[in-house]
Amino acid sequence: MSGVPRSIAVVAAGALFGFGLALSGMVRPEVVLSFLQFKDWGLMLVMGGALTVTLLAYQLAPRWRRRPLLGGAYEAHTARMHRDTFIGSALFGVGWGLSGVCPGPAIAGLGTGNLQLLWVLGGLAAGAWLQGVLASPSAQAGVPQEG
Repeated sequence: MSGVPRSIAVVAAGALFGFGLALSGMVRPEVVLSFLQFKDWGLMLVMGGALTVTLLAYQLAPRWRRRPLLGGAYEAHTARMHRDTFIGSALFGVGWGLSGVCPGPAIAGLGTGNLQLLWVLGGLAAGAWLQGVLASPSAQAGVPQEG
């Protein structure tokens, strides 16, 4: 599948994800912070449900269908853990704990009219840019960058 049908599927999946985030309250930083402070366990049910659905989909979909619905093939992904993975995870966790926002809910939260989340998205963009600069091949080789 390619072109318009694939684009429609992507938009529909994104809208469903955003709706789920808004319905669960994850677009409200105060709800997330309450969860992280062990005061509200409602988001644990949301995360547990998401984990269960994902686990079932990853385990059962390849058994039920030979190919994914949108074309292509199923692929095995092996994660490689290294120092940058742990550093990035720690930075993400600190940012999530301080702000109560992670990228998906920040974008979905804009749809609810919470324009304060633009600050979070600006910080996410700055962090992604900095990671790109630091992880560039010339930065790793110690070669000065042009530009």
